[in-house]
Amino acid sequence: MGGAVSVDETVHVVVVGGGFGGIAAGNQLKSYKIPFTLIDVKDAFHHNPGALRASVESGFAKKTFISFKETFGENFKQGCVINIDLENQEVILESREAVQFSHLILGTGSSGPFPGKFSDPVPMEEAIQMYEDFVAKIRTAPRIAVVGGGSAGVEMAAELKTDYPDKEVTLIHSKIPLADVQLLPSVRQGLKDILLKKGVQLQLGDQLAEDSALHVNKHLQVSGMENVYAIGDCADVKEPKMAYHAGLHAAVAVDNIVRSLTKKPLKTYQPGPLTMLLSMGRNDGIGQIVGFQVGKLVVVPAKSKDMLVWKSWKEMGQTAPP
Repeated sequence: MGGAVSVDETVHVVVVGGGFGGIAAGNQLKSYKIPFTLIDVKDAFHHNPGALRASVESGFAKKTFISFKETFGENFKQGCVINIDLENQEVILESREAVQFSHLILGTGSSGPFPGKFSDPVPMEEAIQMYEDFVAKIRTAPRIAVVGGGSAGVEMAAELKTDYPDKEVTLIHSKIPLADVQLLPSVRQGLKDILLKKGVQLQLGDQLAEDSALHVNKHLQVSGMENVYAIGDCADVKEPKMAYHAGLHAAVAVDNIVRSLTKKPLKTYQPGPLTMLLSMGRNDGIGQIVGFQVGKLVVVPAKSKDMLVWKSWKEMGQTAPP
């Protein structure tokens, strides 16, 4: 991260969305000492890759929520954005408060069902309890179906069978190959082999529609808008939707805001070779690093052990609970 940037009083960056991209953008703006406001409807960042472990292990959920206020202080505003007035350069909240911006970064992520996502915003303590209640339901369920065989789906099925080997777990997927199309065929086959070895039943077949996203140019600017950027899952970038990629997007977007303020050429975001680690329960895993397959000797200590929650606590500058 760079040093302070000299800006005038008209500069104020608003970041909408406090996911992986949003907190990365906030930390970079803070390091540049550029005035900013991070807005999120929730009171805490959710390390949602940890939702998989929190769904089967009691007590893990509290490690996946990190207070925004403790990290960003007065630069954080909790609220629901209902409109963006591009003419007046204002973000309008549900409370009718208007937040002025000179530059806007959209990191609103993607929607999805619980666990992992929340259809409605809930306070941190209530969200943690929802996971504890979910763990209790999992414990008593004789049969469990996981719908969707992307990276999260295969990890969820493996988590369930790791902690509850006697339960009937079925993974239902729209395609025949599992996980992301950019993974090596050997990695995708390796995922299937691990699931079958654990006893997961596979039901593969039907096509599903893709989610929509904001179209961005090579600088991550939303089409036709020089001072509006989109990062993370809400940006139409041709690569897997991953927390790691959201952080890379944030770095480019903030750097380009700095470059625009200092009259320098903008940086281009170019997806690189895919790196993806898939936890298959706390004691197993498989993945790919820049074109090479890696096994559990790499994946278990890097991700499977604690689902990378330590990394988010470090980025938020706080100490994780025991």
